[in-house]
Amino acid sequence: MKLETITNTESLDVEKNIIKKIKEIINYKNLEPGDKLPSERMLAEKFNVSRSNVRDAIHKLEFYGILKTIPQSGTFVANIGVIAMNGMIDDILSLEDPDFKSLVETRILLELKTVRLAALRRTDEDLELLESALNAYKEKVYKSEDAVQEDLLFHLAIAKASGNSSMNAFMLTITPEIITNFKKYHVCDDDQSILSIKEHEEIFQAIKNQDTQLAKSKMKEHFKILYQYCYNI
Repeated sequence: MKLETITNTESLDVEKNIIKKIKEIINYKNLEPGDKLPSERMLAEKFNVSRSNVRDAIHKLEFYGILKTIPQSGTFVANIGVIAMNGMIDDILSLEDPDFKSLVETRILLELKTVRLAALRRTDEDLELLESALNAYKEKVYKSEDAVQEDLLFHLAIAKASGNSSMNAFMLTITPEIITNFKKYHVCDDDQSILSIKEHEEIFQAIKNQDTQLAKSKMKEHFKILYQYCYNI
């Protein structure tokens, strides 16, 4: 447990350091709204970190509206002034890490919205992704293997199906911390995982049938145990 905490802290420090350096690049090169940043590969080499580290930092800055990534084109400075941008980045860097209870509350509020939107907007491609994630989760549970990541991949697929890029980005931002804390607090036991299969299947069917109210109701039932864990730790 001690090693996990240290590893997570170090990862956060790396992310904050990358954000600081991206800020320095924007200021040093006098980049203006619409100007393009160096590629992920170039930034990773320059900062001596992995591309995934750079990607995580960019995702965070995208979430706060500071950067904008356009597929096949690159990452650009968003349409905000330099003074405002510097202030926003400083605020991001000074944010305290959310505790597990806060993460759970945020996740519940967020997913009750995303599941309704997913039921309303889901495409055939979204359903295929959801079913694939559901099957991966079931396979791990039936083998009595750790299925926390597969569980959250199912929920990320719901966020993607919602068609709301901001909600999807926020889920991607908080998911690594949730995974760490699930393991730290032993939130999921075998009995709960078996029950969760049924709950996941019911959520999937409600989304497939585009029943928004049932989807929200089933998600609320799914989070009942998680909410209880949150207030008993």
